[in-house]
Amino acid sequence: MSAVMKTNADAARAAWGDDIPNWVLVLAEQCDASSQKAAAERIGYSPAVVNTVLKHTYKGDLTAVEQAVRGALLDATVLCPVAGELPAHVCLDYQRQPFRSTNAQRVKLYRACRSGCPNKRG
Repeated sequence: MSAVMKTNADAARAAWGDDIPNWVLVLAEQCDASSQKAAAERIGYSPAVVNTVLKHTYKGDLTAVEQAVRGALLDATVLCPVAGELPAHVCLDYQRQPFRSTNAQRVKLYRACRSGCPNKRG
Protein backbone atom coordinates (compact mmCIF):
# COMPACT_ATOMS: atom_id res chain seq x y z
CA MET A 1 0.00 0.00 0.00
CA SER A 2 1.48 3.33 -1.01
CA ALA A 3 1.15 6.41 1.12
CA VAL A 4 -0.76 9.30 -0.41
CA MET A 5 1.40 12.41 -0.31
CA LYS A 6 -0.47 15.51 0.87
CA THR A 7 0.50 18.82 -0.58
CA ASN A 8 1.18 21.85 1.57
CA ALA A 9 -2.00 23.37 0.13
CA ASP A 10 -4.02 20.29 1.18
CA ALA A 11 -2.51 20.41 4.67
CA ALA A 12 -3.23 24.14 5.01
CA ARG A 13 -6.83 23.68 3.87
CA ALA A 14 -7.28 20.90 6.42
CA ALA A 15 -5.79 23.02 9.23
CA TRP A 16 -7.58 26.29 8.41
CA GLY A 17 -10.85 24.87 7.15
CA ASP A 18 -13.26 26.84 5.02
CA ASP A 19 -11.95 30.14 6.38
CA ILE A 20 -8.43 29.76 4.95
CA PRO A 21 -7.18 33.22 3.97
CA ASN A 22 -6.08 33.57 0.37
CA TRP A 23 -2.57 34.61 1.42
CA VAL A 24 -2.13 31.35 3.39
CA LEU A 25 -3.21 29.36 0.34
CA VAL A 26 -0.79 31.32 -1.85
CA LEU A 27 2.01 30.61 0.65
CA ALA A 28 1.13 26.91 0.67
CA GLU A 29 1.09 26.80 -3.13
CA GLN A 30 4.49 28.52 -3.21
CA CYS A 31 5.78 25.80 -0.86
CA ASP A 32 4.39 23.15 -3.21
CA ALA A 33 6.04 24.82 -6.20
CA SER A 34 9.44 24.94 -4.47
CA SER A 35 9.81 24.09 -0.77
CA GLN A 36 8.96 25.53 2.62
CA LYS A 37 12.56 26.67 2.94
CA ALA A 38 12.51 28.50 -0.41
CA ALA A 39 9.13 30.08 0.33
CA ALA A 40 10.40 31.17 3.75
CA GLU A 41 13.43 32.84 2.17
CA ARG A 42 11.18 34.71 -0.27
CA ILE A 43 9.02 36.15 2.50
CA GLY A 44 11.87 36.78 4.97
CA TYR A 45 10.85 34.29 7.64
CA SER A 46 12.15 30.94 8.83
CA PRO A 47 10.87 27.62 7.50
CA ALA A 48 9.52 26.93 11.02
CA VAL A 49 7.31 30.02 10.82
CA VAL A 50 6.02 28.98 7.40
CA ASN A 51 5.31 25.48 8.69
CA THR A 52 3.37 26.69 11.73
CA VAL A 53 1.41 29.23 9.68
CA LEU A 54 0.33 26.45 7.31
CA LYS A 55 -0.64 24.29 10.30
CA HIS A 56 -2.57 27.24 11.79
CA THR A 57 -0.54 27.00 15.01
CA TYR A 58 1.67 30.10 14.65
CA LYS A 59 1.75 32.10 17.89
CA GLY A 60 3.55 35.20 16.61
CA ASP A 61 2.37 38.28 14.72
CA LEU A 62 0.28 36.66 11.99
CA THR A 63 -0.49 40.05 10.47
CA ALA A 64 3.22 40.65 9.88
CA VAL A 65 3.56 37.28 8.14
CA GLU A 66 0.52 38.15 6.06
CA GLN A 67 2.13 41.46 5.07
CA ALA A 68 5.32 39.63 4.08
CA VAL A 69 3.43 37.09 1.97
CA ARG A 70 1.30 39.77 0.32
CA GLY A 71 4.41 41.81 -0.50
CA ALA A 72 6.65 39.00 -1.70
CA LEU A 73 4.11 36.75 -3.41
CA LEU A 74 1.10 38.95 -4.20
CA ASP A 75 2.84 42.24 -5.11
CA ALA A 76 1.15 44.23 -2.32
CA THR A 77 2.68 47.62 -1.58
CA VAL A 78 2.61 50.15 1.24
CA LEU A 79 3.23 53.88 1.24
CA CYS A 80 6.37 54.62 3.23
CA PRO A 81 6.63 58.17 4.60
CA VAL A 82 10.34 58.16 3.69
CA ALA A 83 10.81 55.96 0.62
CA GLY A 84 7.42 56.23 -1.07
CA GLU A 85 5.69 53.14 -2.43
CA LEU A 86 7.42 49.90 -1.38
CA PRO A 87 6.64 46.20 -1.59
CA ALA A 88 5.08 45.28 1.77
CA HIS A 89 7.80 42.74 2.59
CA VAL A 90 10.54 45.32 1.99
CA CYS A 91 8.81 47.61 4.48
CA LEU A 92 8.99 44.79 7.05
CA ASP A 93 12.69 44.35 6.29
CA TYR A 94 13.31 48.05 6.97
CA GLN A 95 11.44 47.80 10.27
CA ARG A 96 13.63 44.90 11.42
CA GLN A 97 16.94 46.62 10.68
CA PRO A 98 18.98 47.93 13.60
CA PHE A 99 20.13 51.53 13.69
CA ARG A 100 23.01 52.22 11.34
CA SER A 101 24.24 55.67 10.50
CA THR A 102 25.74 54.51 7.19
CA ASN A 103 23.66 57.01 5.22
CA ALA A 104 20.97 59.62 5.74
CA GLN A 105 18.24 57.48 4.13
CA ARG A 106 18.85 54.64 6.62
CA VAL A 107 18.64 57.05 9.54
CA LYS A 108 15.36 58.52 8.22
CA LEU A 109 13.89 55.05 7.72
CA TYR A 110 14.92 53.91 11.18
CA ARG A 111 13.33 56.96 12.80
CA ALA A 112 10.15 56.80 10.71
CA CYS A 113 9.68 53.09 11.41
CA ARG A 114 9.77 53.76 15.14
CA SER A 115 7.77 56.94 15.44
CA GLY A 116 4.17 56.32 14.50
CA CYS A 117 4.44 54.97 10.96
CA PRO A 118 1.04 53.51 9.99
CA ASN A 119 2.80 50.48 8.46
CA LYS A 120 4.57 49.52 11.70
CA ARG A 121 4.20 45.88 12.74
CA GLY A 122 4.76 44.54 16.25
